[in-house]
Amino acid sequence: MDNSSFQALQEKVRGHVITSDHADYDTARAVFNGMIDKRPAAILRVSQVADVMAGVNFARDTGLDLALRGGGHSAPGFGTCDGGLVIDFTGCRGVRVDPANATARAEAGVTWADFNHATCAFGLATTGGIIGSTGVAGLTLGGGIGYLARKYGLSCDNLKSADVVTADGKFLVASDTQNEDLFWALRGGTGNFGVVTSFEFNLHPVDVLYGGVIIHLLEHADAVARLYRDYIATAPEEMGVFLGFHQGPPVPFLPEEYHGKPVVVLVGGWAGPHDEGERQWQPFLDVAPAAGSFLGPIPYTVLNTLFDPMYPKGLQAYWKSAFLPRLSDDVVRVAEKFGEAIPSVQTANHFYPINGAVQRVGRDATAFPYRDADFAVDIACHWEDPADNDANRKWVRDYYAELHPLGSGAGYVNFLDADDQPHIEDTYAGNYARLAQVKAKYDPGNLFHINQNIKPAG
Repeated sequence: MDNSSFQALQEKVRGHVITSDHADYDTARAVFNGMIDKRPAAILRVSQVADVMAGVNFARDTGLDLALRGGGHSAPGFGTCDGGLVIDFTGCRGVRVDPANATARAEAGVTWADFNHATCAFGLATTGGIIGSTGVAGLTLGGGIGYLARKYGLSCDNLKSADVVTADGKFLVASDTQNEDLFWALRGGTGNFGVVTSFEFNLHPVDVLYGGVIIHLLEHADAVARLYRDYIATAPEEMGVFLGFHQGPPVPFLPEEYHGKPVVVLVGGWAGPHDEGERQWQPFLDVAPAAGSFLGPIPYTVLNTLFDPMYPKGLQAYWKSAFLPRLSDDVVRVAEKFGEAIPSVQTANHFYPINGAVQRVGRDATAFPYRDADFAVDIACHWEDPADNDANRKWVRDYYAELHPLGSGAGYVNFLDADDQPHIEDTYAGNYARLAQVKAKYDPGNLFHINQNIKPAG
């Protein structure tokens, strides 16, 4: 379609239709992953639900590919497309908190930094991600693993209702009492079923945690990982801490001699009394000499954005993931092996605990099926120079090839890359057939296919 063809869409919306002749086009088409360089025919920056309905109808009626962009963090670049229409929620960043009922409603362009800023003013929060600039929409629709998961469950477990525009341009509310099948599918099934324009969450009393970061040299990884494995299996659910392999970051509490060196990290927070939090963290300081540490009372809003300065928009990125039934000696051995050659300071290899509250939800209660796994692994490689693309993708693939046989057969959908699409049935395990039925009901023509795609049944 030529640019003039979008005038009809512009006349139906209050937002802005940005085509290739617009001064803001190159800025508007960019997503977080600098490896993604796609040129949509137009970007619709919506201002309200009516704009979303108009955009969906326009894309469907003209046969255009349709991409949905909330935070824009999707590693495969699913927030954009070549030659199609992008519905962009950049301007929809409102959060309304209801402290009396401990709920909050967030628009689809809200980031977790936005959300936490709003809710923590009332001493409330829900499970969000690890990076503050991550979108609430994408993280929640894929499950939502974060620091508070052991205590309060996944982000999707805290979803109370969702406003959705479906492929036929209709507006629906999905909840436990309305369009229940759609609500089930949204909690883990990603953006396959419609455009979620707002999310209503249950909130919990969360304010200042006790936590931060402990960094050990990689030579102590075996001792640190064994302690962590034994500790987190029975730890109080107030403790949300993950194990990670990194290059030593350029932070003030780590001596410069360790910057860029392979290290093992512990990051998280204790959502309970601070004196008890100090006691809970102490074994990780005692297990081996720490290369550096930053621990103490820390607002949840700060913990959720600690890594943000390391991850500006435009880094190259390639990801893989696995679920683990346990952190076995073989898993630790593989992590140490690839930790020795971790390719950049921005690369994050994290082992997130998903026991506790996450496992008290049935595997078929939501679309997120991995309720019996103890850990979700993220091999999230980021780097600056495109000349390193082939070498860094190889590091990720080689690591995953050795880790995958030790896991549960699939990975966390939010951490997968575009070349993981052939394994989509494994990704949803026993829930895939039911998801395909819901897809056939709400999107029989597969309009929403720029994602880890679930094809309509039949």
